[in-house]
Amino acid sequence: MKVAVIKYNAGNIQSVRYALERLGVDFVVTDDSEEIQRADKVIFPGVGEASTTMNYLRARQLDLLIRDLKQPVLGICLGMQLMCAHSEENDTPCLGLFDQTVRKFDAAPNRKVPHMGWNDLTGCTDWLPASLTGKFVYFVHSFYVPLAPYTSAQCDYGLPFSAALHRDNFYAVQFHPEKSADAGEIVLQSFFQVKS
Repeated sequence: MKVAVIKYNAGNIQSVRYALERLGVDFVVTDDSEEIQRADKVIFPGVGEASTTMNYLRARQLDLLIRDLKQPVLGICLGMQLMCAHSEENDTPCLGLFDQTVRKFDAAPNRKVPHMGWNDLTGCTDWLPASLTGKFVYFVHSFYVPLAPYTSAQCDYGLPFSAALHRDNFYAVQFHPEKSADAGEIVLQSFFQVKS
C-alpha cells in the first residue's frame, strides 16, 4: 500500500510523517497530481485558516484534484473542514464533499475557544470501531462541523459536533490522530483498512 500525503501550506505535515513512520507505512509527501492519483490511499492534513488555504489549493488546482480522487481520502482537522461546503471562517466556499457548513464555537464561561486538548469520542460507527467510543483524542480547533448524516463519531464541547465523517471514498476527522496516542493509531489503521 502506498499513501500520498498532500503537500500544501498546512502546519501539521511533520507530525503526520512521524505517525506514519511509527506505523511502518510506505508514504510520500507530495503535491504532484499524478503521484497523488497513483496512491492507494490519500491523506489531506491541515492546520491553518480556511480562506488562505482554499486560495492556495485553487491556485494549484489541488481543489479539483481532491474532488476527483477515487481512492480513500482522509481529511484531518482543517482538512476535514475544507471537505465541507462552506466555512464561517472568513465566509469561505470549500470543496463541497460533505454538504455541511463549518461553524465557529461561541465562547462561554465553561467553553474556551479554541477547543484545545483531549476529549472523548462517542457514537463511533461505520469505518471507526465501536471500541473507540469513550477513548480520548486530541483536538485543536475553533470551528466545528455540526452533526450530520455523514457523522461517524461525535464529541461534546458545550454542544455535540462531528468528530469524524464519511461519505463515499471520503473520510475525515476533526481531531489529530497523529497526536492521539494509541486511539489515534487505531483511527489511522482503520482508515488504511477501508476498501477502495
